[in-house]
Amino acid sequence: MYSTNGNNIPRIGFYICHCGHNIASIVDVVEVQKYAATLPGVTVSRDYKYMCSDPGQELIQQDIKEHNLNRIVVASCSPLLHEHTFRLAAEKAGLNPYYFHMVNVRENVSWVHDNKEQATEKAKDLARAAIKRVFFHKPLEKKTVQIKPDVLIVGGGIAGIHSALTIANAGKHVYLVEREPTIGGHMAMFDKTFPTLDCAACILTPKMSAVKSHPNITLWTYSEVEKIDGFVGNYKATIKRKPRYVNEELCVGCLDCIEACIYKEAKYPDEFNLGLSKRKPIYIPFPQATPQVVLFDPETCIDFKSHRCKKTCIEACERNAIDLKQTAKFEEIEVGTVIISTGFKTYDPKLSPQYGYGKLPNVYTSLEIERLVNASGPTAGEVVTRDGKKPESVGIIHCVGSRDEKSNKWCSRVCCMYSLKLAHLIKEHTGAEVYNFYIDMRTPGKGYEEFYDKFMNEGVHFIRGRVAEVTDWALVPEEENKLTIRVEDTLIGVVRRIPVDMVVLSVGLEPREDASEIRRMFNISCSSEGFFLERHPKLAPVNTFTDGIFIAGACQGPKDIPDTVAQAGAAAEALSLISAGKIELEPNTAQVIEKYCSGCKSCIPLCPYTAISFKEDIKKAYINEALCKGCGTCVAACPSGSITQNMFEDEQIFSEIEGLLKFAGIELEEKEVEHA
Repeated sequence: MYSTNGNNIPRIGFYICHCGHNIASIVDVVEVQKYAATLPGVTVSRDYKYMCSDPGQELIQQDIKEHNLNRIVVASCSPLLHEHTFRLAAEKAGLNPYYFHMVNVRENVSWVHDNKEQATEKAKDLARAAIKRVFFHKPLEKKTVQIKPDVLIVGGGIAGIHSALTIANAGKHVYLVEREPTIGGHMAMFDKTFPTLDCAACILTPKMSAVKSHPNITLWTYSEVEKIDGFVGNYKATIKRKPRYVNEELCVGCLDCIEACIYKEAKYPDEFNLGLSKRKPIYIPFPQATPQVVLFDPETCIDFKSHRCKKTCIEACERNAIDLKQTAKFEEIEVGTVIISTGFKTYDPKLSPQYGYGKLPNVYTSLEIERLVNASGPTAGEVVTRDGKKPESVGIIHCVGSRDEKSNKWCSRVCCMYSLKLAHLIKEHTGAEVYNFYIDMRTPGKGYEEFYDKFMNEGVHFIRGRVAEVTDWALVPEEENKLTIRVEDTLIGVVRRIPVDMVVLSVGLEPREDASEIRRMFNISCSSEGFFLERHPKLAPVNTFTDGIFIAGACQGPKDIPDTVAQAGAAAEALSLISAGKIELEPNTAQVIEKYCSGCKSCIPLCPYTAISFKEDIKKAYINEALCKGCGTCVAACPSGSITQNMFEDEQIFSEIEGLLKFAGIELEEKEVEHA
């Protein structure tokens, strides 16, 4: 059985890491090393300050060659962090990497115990279990899967746009799918960006145009991913392209049809302007929309409701682009990798009724103010209240829907900065007195603190304290027709009542409503907050636990534009897979022993990765190793025991358990070694 390095007898090398003081401060590393040296099969036992360092790896490689080692056990930190490191070291020395096993004595021992004697005994138990387990390891080989070069990007905000251009400029083809009629996302709604106060449209619009005209990008707006199947390198996606009732190939965005619509006045709430203005049943979201193609709203168009419209819009279109009988189309594509950049939604302040949003007419959200200050917005950049008056005083309330036990506990990261920006823009547009009500001011980015200091010198008032309520009742005649903000000023220790003409709620960032649906479709995970979960917060912040699926932007968590663009470097991760042309699959997969399989199908619905199918011709289950992630669910559930899993075979698990049990594992019997 043990044929590595020409020997049939296990020759185990045991290595325990001090990890600086992380392990050695609680575990007596030398005692564990000496104990391991007494166990049957252990040829070499050593301790070292940092096993993961180059000298530590070289020590293992040297011992493999000099002592003819054919099994390696390293007791150090999490396998998630360094298992690959030590497998690679073993492989470089000519040993099959799956003859290596790792023991986690940092997270499982030193970090969770404060009694040195007990921690040391536990480390010995874990070491003994690993040494007994590694007897039964087998030489495994990785398999490879070819990677298709095309990439699917879901979401056309700034993250999706930047990812698409990065990959397309590298010569790869990209399918960019956006559910809205135009790309641009939330950034397209902004007037200026902090901390430089650059025009948002001036930054974004050229990128939007570049996406539309790029030969390596297929842009599908007003579309959604209906279904996705397959595995890393070989995904098959079905895209539903909703009907615009306009032929995108023929429409040039002349807007003559909108002008000719029988509705002479716009009368329906404009979604892009958050209902602050009206639109017709035929519309284009905003002047710089990409693509420059109009669409019909079947919910408001007369022809869809009664078929009695004069259809003046069709007559006005010289290119015959309008097709009111258009139906949804389905496109099927094959891609190797997917980037999800579906963005965020803003908190609904109606869930915090103390602020009066939806009841008091002059209480606005920050995003509504973004549209009011925008020159292309509903008021052409003029900031006025709903009754048409220019406000003389404005209160901006921070952390609405953030850092609150009753709504969302997390900090939304951008609220302090965009509140400062809006304070500056409101003061610039109206000359009003502006009050910022904040809990703590958080300005951690490059140039952000300077941005804060600048506005402190502009005469903006800063009041530290959480606002208790916003009301429209007055105690004195001067407060009539005003909104009253009641807040405890924690810096001076008094409760203040401040009358203002307009209140702006700095709403936080939340996961989109369809985040759970997307999570299930792409087989990825969500954090407790609902944002998509990365593989590792530090080492793999754009990877997910599903190979070939990456995340970018605020769908992973609240972030500003610079961080969103930086994280859109997920494109680089996708490019690395594409450039390699293939990916190696870990061999710790499950397999069906056909002669024992009864064809009961009980394993098929249990697989979270849909890796199991049923062969009708032989009435047996089959596992696709490219889809299998080695979770072991099917192995445990199979009633006939016909499913096994590499790295988790019965003899390996039972041996490890025996090693953990003090009464069975203090000393290994010679007959056990011979049996192994």
